[in-house]
Amino acid sequence: MNKAIAASGLCARRKADELIFAGRVSVNGVPETTPGRRVLPGDSVAVDGRPLPARREHAYLLLHKPVGTVCTISDPQGRPTVMDLLPETARGLGLFPVGRLDYFSEGLLLLTNDGDLANRLIHPRHHVDKVYEVLVRGDVPERHLEIMRSGMRLSDGTPLLPVEASRVLTQDRRGTLLRLVLRQGVNRQIRRMCDDLGLTILRLTRVAEGGLSLGTLKAAETRVLEPAEVRALRKSVGLPEKA
Repeated sequence: MNKAIAASGLCARRKADELIFAGRVSVNGVPETTPGRRVLPGDSVAVDGRPLPARREHAYLLLHKPVGTVCTISDPQGRPTVMDLLPETARGLGLFPVGRLDYFSEGLLLLTNDGDLANRLIHPRHHVDKVYEVLVRGDVPERHLEIMRSGMRLSDGTPLLPVEASRVLTQDRRGTLLRLVLRQGVNRQIRRMCDDLGLTILRLTRVAEGGLSLGTLKAAETRVLEPAEVRALRKSVGLPEKA
């Protein structure tokens, strides 16, 4: 059932599990709390009493998320969301953001209604590479980079996988530009790492993820993924070319 909900474009499979466990999903009018329940032809599935949307064609959009937006479909605090930046042609497709960038970060963000792909991209077992360029005030001692590379433990005890950490050759008079490659999804990992190391972040940009590249896309701009990019992205997490 969770797969059927994800295939409709309503949300990713992990979120579908949460809806099911919360008793918000019914099958043929009867509440269902088992995500693995098979949905048979003719079954009527509803979420919060509303029939599940018909399965949509999958769509994939790349956004350069700007600073000052949140990666949610709606925000109770009334802040701008990434959904406000979608072009008219992408509205009504059931797109949702895959993963998060915090309010003060920018860069590559994938939006899709492909629930299977979204679920695998955010699942920790797939270790999809995420590449960031991080401008830090002042100089960064080599020992700090070595700590990141060795797999540090955050001050709250959270263990981290090793991070590829290097300096970018481009000079910036405000500080040091780092290139960090992460392979796990710890919340606000880079900011927490830098806080523990006494480094002040001036700008944090995700420039690549799972083979996708931000390229020359400007802040708040979007583009549709090329078919070859979709195939490569699905292949990287063990999915067939077509859903």
